[in-house]
Parts: sequence; C-alpha cells; structure tokens
Amino acid sequence: MIRKSIFAVAVAASALAVSALAIAAARPPKPEPAPASPAAPTAADFRTPDPQNVMVIDTNKGRIIVEITPDVAPEHAERLRALTRQGFYDGKAFFRVIDGFMAQTGDPKNDGTGQSTLPDLAGAFTFRRGSEGPGVVIADRAVNSVGFVGSLPFTSQSSMLMALTKDQKVNAWGLFCPGVLGMARGDDPNSANSQFFLMRDHYPALETRYTAFGRVVSGLPVVRSIKTGEPVAPPQDQMTTVRLLADMPANDHPSVRVIDPQGPWFKAQVERRRQSDGDDFSPCDLQIPAEIK
Repeated sequence: MIRKSIFAVAVAASALAVSALAIAAARPPKPEPAPASPAAPTAADFRTPDPQNVMVIDTNKGRIIVEITPDVAPEHAERLRALTRQGFYDGKAFFRVIDGFMAQTGDPKNDGTGQSTLPDLAGAFTFRRGSEGPGVVIADRAVNSVGFVGSLPFTSQSSMLMALTKDQKVNAWGLFCPGVLGMARGDDPNSANSQFFLMRDHYPALETRYTAFGRVVSGLPVVRSIKTGEPVAPPQDQMTTVRLLADMPANDHPSVRVIDPQGPWFKAQVERRRQSDGDDFSPCDLQIPAEIK
C-alpha cells in the first residue's frame, strides 16, 4: 500500500509537471527590451565637410544644403562645382517633381531638354572600394557590405572578395536614399550634363543605373515641400541662388558640421539598428544629423 501510494503521488506529480510545461510552452516569450537610444552627440561626433564640396541652394521654399562626395564620382562633382561658380543654376526651376521619388532641376530650358555648353559626362554608376576606402563600412556581410562615404550611403560586394581581385578592391555604388543627390541623364548612360535631382524618398531602382554622388545634409523637408508635377505646372518652385560654401561671404557663411560615421555616436546608432532589425538593416534608415549655425 505504501509503495502504491508513493507511485500514485509520483504519477500525479509528473502529470502536474507536464501540465506546467504545456502551459509554459503555450505562453509567448517575453519580448526583449528595446535597445536604449544613443546619447546626444557631442562635438567629437561631428566632422566639418570641405566647404568646396558643400552646395548651399536657396529656394523660394527655403534653404537646402548638399554635401557633394567627389570620392565616388570626381567628374560629376567637378561639374556641379564649375556650373555653380558660373551662376548657371541661379533661377533654375524644379520642373519635374514626383512625390515619393525625387525633385529634378538644373535645366536652362526648365523642361528637361536643355543642358550646359560643357561636354556630357560618362556614367559613374559604381566605384571601386578597397580596405583603405573610400568610405566606412558599418556592416560586412557574407553577400555584401554597407557603409557611408561622408554622408552618402553605399553598398558593395563583400569585402571578403577583395583578396580575389587584381586591384584588391570591389565594386560599390551609392544608395538612392532620401536626400541623395543624383545626376540626371537621357537614354544614353553617358549623357549626364547639368541636370541633377534630389531624392524625396528611397528609390532602389535607380541604383547602379544613375550616378549618386552626394546627399542633402540640411533641408530635406524643403525638398519634400517642392511643388509636384510631371511636368510641374506654373508657377514652378525654383532655386533662387546656388553657391559653394567656400565662396560665400563671411556675413552669410553658415557653419556646417555633419555626424562622422566613424564616431562613437554613429556607431551606437548602428548597433541599435542592428539589434532592432537584424544585420540586414538598410543604411537608409540611419540618421546623419547635421548642425547648421
């Protein structure tokens, strides 16, 4: 009788344990706490861009500041600098503006058919990236790597392939994230001249088909406020004056600082995004704050 009672108690205990396990298995796991937001950036987290590569675009809707990235497309960068110094862009309209896509300008005819008297540019849809850059890699994956050249986000072939190439480099290309500067062209891939566009939103279909070579560091809400249309009906919003920061007089010279992708604040933001979205996060989702004074 004693053995039987012990056995019965054991069976009952076992049944209770199984029931407890079943209940535990049915409960959803507790969600992990969201990673803490990075602290506010300090002075050490910012970099000062070369004023020769900063376009200050004043429009009837407000000011847009663009950092040009010559490391990925030097001829395109030089073209924008040259035309800006000529005053070519002053008064040019945003003649083609598509919501969820981009705002196009830089045509002397303001209709998409004009250009400067300078020769057309060859497409620079990709660039070569080595272990020494250009750019800072923020995620090195098995199939690709992603990072930033200045404020421009890019993706490339995996860094692991560098050892297999003759020049120890891999192909990379700019991502058409919100604010990215791109060069317009016709059907001929080598027909870029003076027209450029600023992205209102992310549009990956342009990648490796158009030249991305800079980004808006201040004024994205202005870009998104420009009157839409294809073509835009009169009156069209326009660039009243376009200048290089290096050429602006001291009394109208803004101070521009941009978050450094190599700094601790940005690295903390990258880690937070990785924890929330996994290693396949998009660089387009990362903020590149700027300080304009």
